[in-house]
Amino acid sequence: MSGSNPVPDRIPEAAVWPLVRAERAALAAGLAGLSDEQWATPSLCSGLTVREVLAHLTAGASLNSVRWLAGVIRCRFDFDRQVAMRLAEHLGATPAETLDRFRRIVPSRTKPPLPAIALLGETIVHAEDIRRPLGIRRDYPIGTVTRVAEYYQGTDLVVVAKGRIGGLRLVADDGPFTTGSGALVSGSTLALTMAMTGREAYVDELEGVGVERLRERCGTA
Repeated sequence: MSGSNPVPDRIPEAAVWPLVRAERAALAAGLAGLSDEQWATPSLCSGLTVREVLAHLTAGASLNSVRWLAGVIRCRFDFDRQVAMRLAEHLGATPAETLDRFRRIVPSRTKPPLPAIALLGETIVHAEDIRRPLGIRRDYPIGTVTRVAEYYQGTDLVVVAKGRIGGLRLVADDGPFTTGSGALVSGSTLALTMAMTGREAYVDELEGVGVERLRERCGTA
């Protein structure tokens, strides 16, 4: 018995986009007034500052399937190179411009060839990549973050998540999320989600006999 929740990518996209917009808007509001030093803070994404991660989110909301494929071909199927190229396109000359460009894509429904729930996951995970180093906290709606956790527990698309939690039973202590079987790992839905996507900084918030196994599987993301 896996204890998994229903397959999340069956959630109608029309129901997901308002959640994406709300999370983008919350992130934009929380970053207003940062100093240049704060914008240069290393994020939880290895090698990227918080400003660069925000530009990456802007790129993801500006790239449709045709432009994504054209970029893949241009970069000779080097996906990391395409990510870097698109990030540079949306960084802007100053932090203020980076934030302004992000604000403009808050309502965007443009996306690469991914389900909308993947964009919601990217938004929340990368928002935490930014917020955590800056000491910014957000109380996410439990329904929203549960949907993201449910998505990641069943996929390795874009980021390895399903493969990272094999042989573990994840149980949220603040909501209905539960998945898998094996050694127990429990904690907040957000911490479980971030650990699933490789963010070791959140493993310290988790409990259970499976925590160290999950920690070993986490790395820089």
